[in-house]
Amino acid sequence: VQLQACGGGLVQAGGSLRLSCAASGRTSSTNVMAWFRQAPGKERAFVAAITRSGHNTYYADSVKGRFTISRDNAKNTVYLQMNSLKPEDTAVYYCAARPFTVVSYHRGQYHHWGQGTLVTVSS
Repeated sequence: VQLQACGGGLVQAGGSLRLSCAASGRTSSTNVMAWFRQAPGKERAFVAAITRSGHNTYYADSVKGRFTISRDNAKNTVYLQMNSLKPEDTAVYYCAARPFTVVSYHRGQYHHWGQGTLVTVSS
């Protein structure tokens, strides 16, 4: 499976961005798709995840109520709508996928990764 993320950029605090991640190849391995982020000097951290049906979504406490994860299985694409952005949301955002149906918050449980897209939020 290949994952291609895009949509990052520079935005002012309070603004919005939408990230996209398109999957290609063996998309049967994308039962769960997720977003992680890595800020400078920090470890890669869980942001959000979604099951294949789209009915179940999971969020880190730091983004609940501001970010929304969704997916379009016909396009093999997962999205991350980010609203009310804060400077502390600045990071490289990575999409990830795992073939199992159970969601994990741990980066080590994801088999496939995109290349990352940089989000910078200015104050």
